[in-house]
Amino acid sequence: MIKSMTGYGKGECTLSDHSKITVEIKSLNGKNADISVKSQILPKDKELEIRKLLASELVRGSIDFSLFQEMKGNSQKKQINKEVAESFLSQLGDIEKKVFKTRKAGTDGMDRIRESILLSAILRIPDVIETKDAELSEADWVKIDKAIAQAVKKLNAYRQTEGKALEADVTGRVANILSCLEEVKKLDVKRVPAIKERLRQKIDKSGIEANPERLEQEIVFYVEKLDINEEKVRLAQHCKYFMDTIKTDPLAGKKLGFIVQEMGREINTLGSKANDAQIQALVVRMKDELEKIREQSLNIL
Repeated sequence: MIKSMTGYGKGECTLSDHSKITVEIKSLNGKNADISVKSQILPKDKELEIRKLLASELVRGSIDFSLFQEMKGNSQKKQINKEVAESFLSQLGDIEKKVFKTRKAGTDGMDRIRESILLSAILRIPDVIETKDAELSEADWVKIDKAIAQAVKKLNAYRQTEGKALEADVTGRVANILSCLEEVKKLDVKRVPAIKERLRQKIDKSGIEANPERLEQEIVFYVEKLDINEEKVRLAQHCKYFMDTIKTDPLAGKKLGFIVQEMGREINTLGSKANDAQIQALVVRMKDELEKIREQSLNIL
């Protein structure tokens, strides 16, 4: 059964510090595994492991991986950056001395108020209060790995569902091409005698005297150039190969693309050699179906 490259999967877990982890994976069609990882908590070694996992499980496509942590309770620890605070306190103290040059002795109460105001102002300055995330334990990483596996599993299930719809669509269109080909075969039976008759009528109207044997040879030679039997046989073979591949190869996308190219060559040659309005109309219908197959095959894994 084929899979679509389009998919979405989500996994969640709760860590020991009660923070919530959400994993989301989205994929679209792509020639290779183009993986984008977005997360503020993943160390490099974990990111490399995740990239290998996604490449192995999802094979190819444009893949967006996101991992977010939602903090709760004591998930974050706050502390004062003493160096930064002392630096600001020293600078503000110098400014305060210049502003209050006329301070009188015995004004301890006012001093304490000023100090309180200074400390309150410093604590509101960015970088003075640092927020540090709690470190993740091995048990937490086990939970995260399970959430990632859950998201991958859901994405693959999504891909399978989309793959069923894709398979039904493209196989139906291949069946339409084969139906048109059967109509071409019926018309081709009458086409060759009709071409011979038209040629003889043109020669008769021209009044040119011709050797009957030589004339027959030239007509046969001309008709052979318009023969489409090989194209009909090869197109039927390519259609069969397409149907067999889509049912037996779980990663058929690239191979189907090559088969579609070969089908297109045979249809184009058939159209250029047909020299018949009804067959040309059928060729146009086959080209239309093939173009839609080509578009859909780009999304097959």
